[in-house]
Amino acid sequence: MRKLIVLGLMLIGTVSFAQNKNAKATIEVDGVCLMCKTRIEKASIKTKGVKLANWDVKTHELKLIFDERKTSLKKIKESIVAVGHDTKDIKAKEDVYNNIDPCCKYRDEKVIKDHEN
Repeated sequence: MRKLIVLGLMLIGTVSFAQNKNAKATIEVDGVCLMCKTRIEKASIKTKGVKLANWDVKTHELKLIFDERKTSLKKIKESIVAVGHDTKDIKAKEDVYNNIDPCCKYRDEKVIKDHEN
């Protein structure tokens, strides 16, 4: 019984050390302009536990610093999708995407070409 308790305490200690309060991650998020940048970063920061979010318009990379004890990449991605932006593995619902500004329609080839100029 005593060995079982010691083993349990060791497992709990290992799990608590596995979560990082300053985890770093980079995810791909679709968008085309500075309005997209603002929307993506705002949705990320509003997710509890996210400390820093910086989305690059050209590379579509969202660099994050977040507390793994309070949130997960899945939750952050869900927050981004909820405001109309696709991630690599989760897509925004059509009705949410349709509500973003016409300038931000990153699925439209014409809009993408307009932003390249």
